[in-house]
Amino acid sequence: MLAIIGGTGLTQLANLAITHRQVARTPYGEASGALTFGDIGGHEVVFLARHGYGHTIPPHQVNYRANIWALKEQNVTHIVSVASVGGIHADLTPGKLVVPHQIIDYTYGRKTTFFDGNNDHPVTHIDFTEPYCEEMRKRIMSAADDAGEEYIDNGIYACVQGPRLETAAEINRLERDGATMVGMTGMPEACLARELDLRYATIGVVANYAAGRGTSKVAISGSEIQTTVNAAMIRVRNLLEHIVALHHED
Repeated sequence: MLAIIGGTGLTQLANLAITHRQVARTPYGEASGALTFGDIGGHEVVFLARHGYGHTIPPHQVNYRANIWALKEQNVTHIVSVASVGGIHADLTPGKLVVPHQIIDYTYGRKTTFFDGNNDHPVTHIDFTEPYCEEMRKRIMSAADDAGEEYIDNGIYACVQGPRLETAAEINRLERDGATMVGMTGMPEACLARELDLRYATIGVVANYAAGRGTSKVAISGSEIQTTVNAAMIRVRNLLEHIVALHHED
């Protein structure tokens, strides 16, 4: 089964015909909200709002382990994550869609693994050389081509702690490290999916120029972010329809 994890701006799917919801309790606590089951274009999917359906859970307090575990328990095999990001690279302007291929993790204090010695699972050192599933990345891009949606292939996602936005100096540092975009939820979500052998990839929605860039040179406008995200999510929903259809063709 295919799962969609929605981030900021995507707490519900208007094109999802809901069949039922299921509260998800796991050995790691409760997920961000009930799993929402339904179909898009006649194909079954499950949806989860990462920040809760009222967008009340900040990025550093998301129970990433419970979310990923709950999806695995429902026989999910593939995950499409939707995440709002700030554009660092000049090509990543507000409203652009990007399919990142790498991550740099700057977070701290988050529960980052299922192999923490508190269960019967032997410690496993997963290979995380390529953090995103290439099969899923290609599926997202093929669906975008089918949907007529423009996107940027490849990008390096810098995952920071949040919930505050970054300073201009911090963005300069991230750029020196090679990052092309910045967000707050990419980790540990991606590595937890890898630990459970789930095929995971991300659609990055550029919500704003990162601090010190473009129209964010002096300050970042919350109202502009909201306007940009609202418009972009219409395109994301269109893209998701094509991803679901393509997934079920394979």
